[in-house]
This record gives sequence, structure tokens and C-alpha cells, in this order.
Amino acid sequence: MNQQVMLKKLMKMKEEMEATQQQIYDTEFKASAGGVVTVTIMGNREIVDVEIDKDFEATSKEDLEMLQDSIIAACNQAYDEIDDVTEEKMAKYSALTGGMGF
Repeated sequence: MNQQVMLKKLMKMKEEMEATQQQIYDTEFKASAGGVVTVTIMGNREIVDVEIDKDFEATSKEDLEMLQDSIIAACNQAYDEIDDVTEEKMAKYSALTGGMGF
């Protein structure tokens, strides 16, 4: 295959990879924890919403600690989902580029 054809194919692949990455960035990922907290995080890892159940009442230090733990757990769950989706969608490019930095 001549170099121009190869270069065009690589450029097309790079554009597709960038479009896929942008699609992931624009996707909202929601996760819940403890039955109290729901977070919404964009694919670029920006937290855009934290919802706390309207019936939740913190009546003790332990309640606040549980709320904090639930927020952390929900965020981590959403981040794990982002990682899984990114790995799944970008895997075909990793195999094709062989680590060429695209």
C-alpha cells in the first residue's frame, strides 16, 4: 500500500477516534448509591448534578457520614461506567493503531 493511501486511512481513523471520544464526553452517566444519592457525571468526568433524596434527614453524625460515603460511592460507580464505555468504544482503535499515539 502506498504512503498516501496509508496516511489517508490513518487520518480517517484519527477523525473517527476523536468523534468517538467526543461522543463519550457528551454522554451523561448516572449512578445511585445508598438509596439516597444519584449523581450525573459527563463522560469528560465533570460532575453536573448531585441529587439527594428529598426524604433524607441527617439526624446524627453517622447519617452525614453515610451521605458522604453514598456520594463517593455513586461518583466512583459512574466513573467506572465511563471507564468501561471508553474502553469498549476505543478498543478497536487501540488494536488498529498499536499504540501510535492517536
